[in-house]
Amino acid sequence: MIQTNKTHTFHIPVLGLGYSVDTPIKVSPFGISSVASIVDDEMIERMRKHHCESRQLAYVPILTSEPDFRAKRITAYLNLMDWIIDQHFLKLKSEPFEAGSDITRYFELLPDSSPLKVSYMHMATMMEGPEKVAVQEQLRGAISKGAIDVNIMSKVDKLNKGANGATLDDAFSDASAALRGFAHSTLTSSLILSAGMNPRLYNYLDQFDEFFPDADGRLNKKVTLKVSDFRSAFIQAKFLAKKGIWVSEFRIESGLNCGGHAFATDGYLLGPILEEFKIKKRDMLVELFGLYQTALTAKGISILAPPAQLITVQGGIGTAAENNFLMDHYEVDATGWGSPFLLVPEVTNVDDVTLQELVSAKKEDYYVSNSSPLGVLFNNFSKSSAEKQRLERIAKGRPGSPCTKKYLVSNTEFTTEPICTASREYQNLKIQQLQALDPKPADYDQQFNAITEKLCLCDGLSTSTLIKHQQIKPRENHAVAICPGPNLAWFSKVYSLDEMVKHIYGKLDLLSQTNRPNMFINELNLYLEHYRKDIETQAQVINEKKKKYLQKFQEQLLTGIAYYKELIPRLNNQTTAYREEMFRQLAAIEIQLKMYQVV
Repeated sequence: MIQTNKTHTFHIPVLGLGYSVDTPIKVSPFGISSVASIVDDEMIERMRKHHCESRQLAYVPILTSEPDFRAKRITAYLNLMDWIIDQHFLKLKSEPFEAGSDITRYFELLPDSSPLKVSYMHMATMMEGPEKVAVQEQLRGAISKGAIDVNIMSKVDKLNKGANGATLDDAFSDASAALRGFAHSTLTSSLILSAGMNPRLYNYLDQFDEFFPDADGRLNKKVTLKVSDFRSAFIQAKFLAKKGIWVSEFRIESGLNCGGHAFATDGYLLGPILEEFKIKKRDMLVELFGLYQTALTAKGISILAPPAQLITVQGGIGTAAENNFLMDHYEVDATGWGSPFLLVPEVTNVDDVTLQELVSAKKEDYYVSNSSPLGVLFNNFSKSSAEKQRLERIAKGRPGSPCTKKYLVSNTEFTTEPICTASREYQNLKIQQLQALDPKPADYDQQFNAITEKLCLCDGLSTSTLIKHQQIKPRENHAVAICPGPNLAWFSKVYSLDEMVKHIYGKLDLLSQTNRPNMFINELNLYLEHYRKDIETQAQVINEKKKKYLQKFQEQLLTGIAYYKELIPRLNNQTTAYREEMFRQLAAIEIQLKMYQVV
C-alpha cells in the first residue's frame, strides 16, 4: 500500500495583488500549494478573460453594474482556476511514466522524504511487466493537487455605495464581498487572513456553512491566520473559536524579513517567536478546541476531536539548510518561499523589464519604506518603474497618482469622502497645508518627502500581471510596483520551477557563489536598522511613552540575541566556520545596538 501522507513541505505565499494571482494554475497540478490574492476584482476579471480566451472557453463579462459584482467576479475566477487545474491534473494522471511527461515531473519534484517519492523511486527500478504497471496505477491514484488558497488583507475593507449613492450594507464591504466570493466557489481550500484582526470580517465568517465541519467532521473551507507573534495569533484564534470557526493553520511570518507589507513586532525576533509556538502549541490547541466545541454544540454541530492545526513559517528563508532546521528544530509543518519565486517566470507574473531589474539588483535596491497608503511599513524596490514615476511626478510639480480603484481610501482629513494618501488630490491638499505653516527648510523637506513617499499600490501591484498577459489598455498607467522581500537580493538569475524546488530541497544550491548571512542574522539586522531609524526620527520630540517603548524594543532585541547565542551550537546542519561567523555577526550587532541608547 502506497503511503500518501506527505507531498511537498513548502508553499508559495501570496505575492502582491497580481504576481501570484494565477500561480495555482501553474503549480497545483504538481502538488505544490500556493496563494492567490482576491483583493483586486478588476484585475481578476481581466485574468478570467485571459484564461478563458487562451483556452477557447466562452467568456461572459461580469459588469460593475451587476448586483454584488465583486463577489461574483471572484467566485467565477476561482471556479475557473479550479476547473483548469482539474483538467490539467486529470490529464497528468493519465500520462505514461516517461521522460518529459508531467506525471514524471510531478514525482521528480517531490522531496526525497516523501513516501510517494520513495515508492516512485522503487517503481523506477522495477522490471517491465504487470507488477510494475500495477504499482504505477497505485501511484496515479495516490497523488493529489496542491492547495488553491486565497488571501484577503483584513485591513483592505472599504465600505461601498450603491448606484443611488447610499452606503451599502457591511456585507458589501471589499473584504466581506471577497470572503463571500471565496465561500461560494467550488474550491476546497483555505482563506488566508492577513494584516491583523478585522472584527467586521471575522464576524461575517460564521454566515457561511462552508466554514463549519460536515457530518464527517471535514472542513470544506478552512481559515488560516498569517501572524507575526504568538499572543496576537492566540487572541484572534480564540475570537474565531468562540464563533465556531476553527483556525486550521497559523502561518508565522517574519515581521520585517518578508515581502509586501511588513508588520514589525516590538523587537520580537522570529527564532524566539517560533520557540514560543513550539512550547505552547499543544496547550493552545486544547484551549481553542474547548471554545470551538462549545460554540459548535450551541449551533447543533457535534465534533469529538479537534481538526488538524498546522504551524508553518515564512519570511527570509534562503537555503535548504535553513529550511530543514526550521522544520526539524521548531517542528513546523511546512515553510513558505515567496520572493525567490518572483524570478521564476513560469510560476509568477513579473513583466520582462521588471524581471531584468530584479536580476541585476543590488542589496541596497531593496528597502523597507513608508510607501503604503495603509500606513504600514512596505517592502519597496527602488528600481521599479512605479518608484521612478513617483519621483518624476514630484520633479514635474505633480506629486501623487490618479486614484481609480480606491481600495486603499481611508483619509478624511480634508474631505468628507475618504481619499487615498497616495492620490494627487490628497498630496496637493497636504502640501498646501504644509506650505501655509512655513516650516524651516529642513523640516519642510522632511515633511514633504513623507507626504510624497506614498505610492499607488492598487494599480502598481497589478500592472505587471496585466502587461505580461496583454490585458492592459493603451491609456492605462504602465508603471509597475513590486514588493519583494530583502532576501531576494541574494538571488540573481532567472530560474525554472524545477531549479527552485531542487534548491529548496537541497538538491541544487542556487546561492553557492554567494556569501549570505543566516536568515536570523538578516532579520536581526533589519530590526537594528528599524530601531536606529525610529530613534533618529523621534530624537527631537521623544516623550516618556516613546522612550519606554524604545527601551523595551532594545531589551527585546538583546533578549533575542541571547537566545540566538544559545541556539547557534544546535545548528548541526551547518559547518563550524558558519557557526563561528554567526557568533561574530551577533557580537557586532549587539555592540551597535548598545550604541543607540535612549536617554
